[in-house]
Amino acid sequence: MKRGYLDGPFGQMHYYEMGTGPVTLVLAHQSPVCGRMFERAMPYLAAAGIRAISIDTPGYGNSDVPSSPPEIHDYADSYIEVLNQLGLNQAHFLGHHTGGGILCNLAARFPERVSSLTLNGPPLFTKEMLEQFKGFELASHPIHEDGSHLIESWNRRLEYSPGWSDKVAMHRRLLEQLWAGDTWWFGHKAAFNYDMTDDFKSLSGQLMILTNTGDDIYQLAKNAHEMRPEIKYVELEGGTHDIVDEQPEAWSKAVTDFVLQAETKR
Repeated sequence: MKRGYLDGPFGQMHYYEMGTGPVTLVLAHQSPVCGRMFERAMPYLAAAGIRAISIDTPGYGNSDVPSSPPEIHDYADSYIEVLNQLGLNQAHFLGHHTGGGILCNLAARFPERVSSLTLNGPPLFTKEMLEQFKGFELASHPIHEDGSHLIESWNRRLEYSPGWSDKVAMHRRLLEQLWAGDTWWFGHKAAFNYDMTDDFKSLSGQLMILTNTGDDIYQLAKNAHEMRPEIKYVELEGGTHDIVDEQPEAWSKAVTDFVLQAETKR
């Protein structure tokens, strides 16, 4: 695993890289974690001949924090800047949850830069959901002298992850959320401000919807499949929103099968 930094519109952007194959896959993570969420899968991707690049979205992991909450298109622009600095005219892309929204907007605006797109748990919120989310903004969780805020954070994540099975993955993802600090909610706010319907309907080229039955937004992936039934659809059984940690081999096989096939059709 290699690591590096590139200049982006909000400051430096940190990324992880593994593999030297001729096929490049750029990975965009969910909120509020970071690019390490793909760490367990990257060896499988690299072994299949894929150069996997997992980016810390601005404000997460080791990437610099924006001075104010970005919108989805701002995050998409930062990913385009990564491509530019890496000298990549095109790449395959995969986005998970918030990352899926970012890359959906990127693909709709810059289709010439996208060899294929996988939306892993696309945040295709209904208009009713978006109305409920309006005004979403959260400060950091209070810090208690006895450290009980850490237990509160742990229990809160367990609540949002029914069916979880991987203690190590749960611990890592919680640490990454805490690492994001007071602005951990920026990515969620951008996702909740973004109606991806028009962008999703406009997408063309090699596309895949990837989901798992235990994902907390599994139904949104089903809705996306109903809206665009011609798009390749792959469903894994069980898991949570930490599916990459929980089933890295099965997840990676679904991704590599699609990406390598898409590469032959370029």
